[in-house]
Amino acid sequence: MVKRRIINIDKQLCNGCGLCVNACHEGAIVMVDGKAQLLRDDYCDGLGDCLPVCPTGAITFIEKETLPYNEEEVLRNMAEKKQTLSGCPGTAFKQFSAKKQPDAQQDSAPNKHQGCPGAAARRFNVKSTAAATAESEPAQQQPSMLGQWPVQLKLIPVNSPCFRGAKLLIAADCSAFACGSFHNRFMKGRVTLIGCPKLDEGDYSIKLTEIFKNNDIKSVTIVKMEVPCCSGLGNAAIKALQACGKMIPWELITLSLEGEVLED
Repeated sequence: MVKRRIINIDKQLCNGCGLCVNACHEGAIVMVDGKAQLLRDDYCDGLGDCLPVCPTGAITFIEKETLPYNEEEVLRNMAEKKQTLSGCPGTAFKQFSAKKQPDAQQDSAPNKHQGCPGAAARRFNVKSTAAATAESEPAQQQPSMLGQWPVQLKLIPVNSPCFRGAKLLIAADCSAFACGSFHNRFMKGRVTLIGCPKLDEGDYSIKLTEIFKNNDIKSVTIVKMEVPCCSGLGNAAIKALQACGKMIPWELITLSLEGEVLED
């Protein structure tokens, strides 16, 4: 242990912009729940390239007894990150030809996924439209109603400028795939956040409470799927609405697996 200068990040001042992550050449800073965080003391060289890019003054220097700067570990960590980004098969470009599938009823084979009913395989008949049958006319691109990026609830900063006076849509990430008119019906005129309570770690209600507290949110619309595992999204949003100390109008909408709005 040695006494030396390293950075300190004030989470209360951090707005989650992520500029410091890009400025740090040692990979010492990461984003956790929308806030910057020093990954390891021995990754910080104490030079402070991150300080001038921070717009809120959340990063300062402190003197403390800690591990010495470990250049060998920094290089190893950066090499692992580079290999992960370049070697992941999921990042490789792929192009597929659209294949017309015959109409099929629900698969009669036994369900191989045990546990959550939402994981059960189902197949639906594709509903044809006049536009789809007009093969001689080129398909028209429908404009996206997404007004900001990122869209993942886990990634967006709590104090993002897009929240100012926003009508907020909190949606299960499967819902836009189930409902063909999702963009125009639910996203238009709203700031969209998506998540999956079954796959994402942590409690959504904590971050949502901070979003509601720190921003002028005009209304909240929650769209979830009918499967039981999706109820966690609605529960977290309602819990946050109750905890934020504000009266924010809200509605909860449940979609069937075929994208139809279910009546309460």
